[in-house]
Amino acid sequence: MMKTDIQIAQEAKMLPIKEVAAQLNISEDELDLYGKYKAKLSDEYLKKIENNKKGKLVLVTAINPTPAGEGKTTTSVGLGQAMGKLGKKAIIALREPSLGPCFGIKGGAAGGGYAQVVPMEDLNLHFTGDFHAITSANNLLAAMLDNHIQQGNELNIDTRQIVWKRCLDMNDRVLRNVVVGLGAKLDGVVREDHFVITVASEIMAILCLADDMADLKKRLSNIIVAYNYSGEPVTAGQLNAVGAMAALLKDAIRPNLIQTLENTPALVHGGPFANIAHGCNSVRATNAALRMADITITEAGFGADLGAEKFLDIKCRMAGLKPDAIVLVATIRALKYNGGVAKKDLAEENLDALKKGIVNLEKHIENLQKYGVPVVVTLNSFVTDSDAENEFVKKFCEDRGCEFALSEVWEKGGEGGIELANKVLETLENKESNFAPIYPDDISLEDKIATIAKEIYGANGVTYSPAAKKALEKIAAMGYSHFPVCMAKTQYSLSDDQTKLGRPTDFDINVREVYISAGAGFVVAITGAIMTMPGLPKIPAANGIDVNNEGVITGLF
Repeated sequence: MMKTDIQIAQEAKMLPIKEVAAQLNISEDELDLYGKYKAKLSDEYLKKIENNKKGKLVLVTAINPTPAGEGKTTTSVGLGQAMGKLGKKAIIALREPSLGPCFGIKGGAAGGGYAQVVPMEDLNLHFTGDFHAITSANNLLAAMLDNHIQQGNELNIDTRQIVWKRCLDMNDRVLRNVVVGLGAKLDGVVREDHFVITVASEIMAILCLADDMADLKKRLSNIIVAYNYSGEPVTAGQLNAVGAMAALLKDAIRPNLIQTLENTPALVHGGPFANIAHGCNSVRATNAALRMADITITEAGFGADLGAEKFLDIKCRMAGLKPDAIVLVATIRALKYNGGVAKKDLAEENLDALKKGIVNLEKHIENLQKYGVPVVVTLNSFVTDSDAENEFVKKFCEDRGCEFALSEVWEKGGEGGIELANKVLETLENKESNFAPIYPDDISLEDKIATIAKEIYGANGVTYSPAAKKALEKIAAMGYSHFPVCMAKTQYSLSDDQTKLGRPTDFDINVREVYISAGAGFVVAITGAIMTMPGLPKIPAANGIDVNNEGVITGLF
């Protein structure tokens, strides 16, 4: 019987983090230790490596997620471990997990089986406190905004046009829409307010896109919190909130170093959701990783239509990054699910369903090739997969100009990723990346949204609510048309309707809300029924989590 992820993680032979750092020629003085197994890279070290030659960048993404599981993080971690086994100097750069999904339905984000980053419990819970710092900075700004209004409202803020929301790193649906300021006159001005989950906060996006402290402060200053009675934007800079927010984020801006089960170094830093925000780890961590090793393996959230699109169109554009190869993860089970097979029947061989469902993979391959980056498809292997099914997918991918490899990292760790690692190394050696974003800066926001909807999702076009249309006009008039667009969309479908599996056709994308994240530097377009504050399921994962008298946690996955 295969052990659970948490059992495997708790039995891991971790090295003290200073020994992991030593593999990368980082001295103990260049780390800030958070216990024995976690550390932050010091500012001095980050400065020291600034002029190092950059290594190769490999992005790991996946097909649209299904209840059958795809194993994107597992593949990223396993690929890093396999590179280590092949004697390559590789590093993994991942996002930090949010407590929301951890206690909700999705579970943690440390990988799985024998391809995990550890300490898994720390990573999935409070880690080094980055998310708490982001939550505090977000809510300090909210408190200063309400206090400014209470103390005379010198900036003439229109309380009906406050756009800054409070945040909490927890799925808590009752906080989506709240009324604040009830009580006596001294308790504030009564108004409607809202909460988002911390990973959807603009502060999270800003932290993950900032180059350094100066850039962080500049971005924080640009945050639009409200509009005044003349309809002009009011910023965090005008509220004099920037210095205090930056002080709260002083340590959070530095990347965290941990290790895999096989002691491969991993930088884990930042964690914006990919269905709401831009879904990539921090620019600082990725840039540091590229200068610390020959190969950096990073991942973007959810399916390639969300995470990879935003990695390529937002993060790479802003940070001047250029991926050298993309690994696209799928499973036979998930492809059969896309072909209409019920979850309970996925273990049975079914080539007909596989042929039907593989169109989802096909669309993601086509999309990624539009960016000019070579693609390697990997099947995250399950014992129930048949040779005929594996062979069918292999031929399908090779016919479309992709390299193909089976991955068995969940079961075998780095050893199970050797085939994939070799394919990636061959690709890095023999294929040129001609990366370019899918749209230029200088077209209209509507054209950017239409390009993503048509080219990436396969939509006929885009429809807008009257409010979204009006917001776009205002954002353009304010001079933000050159910003990239961050699409908030369901992860379960290429469309904005999560029930449409496979490769939907003949649909429109409906944009119901648009707003500007002036600090992050993008415009957010919310489609379909997407929520910026998720709720818990009927039976949350939290029901099964416990800790014993010795402090050992159980039930995390």
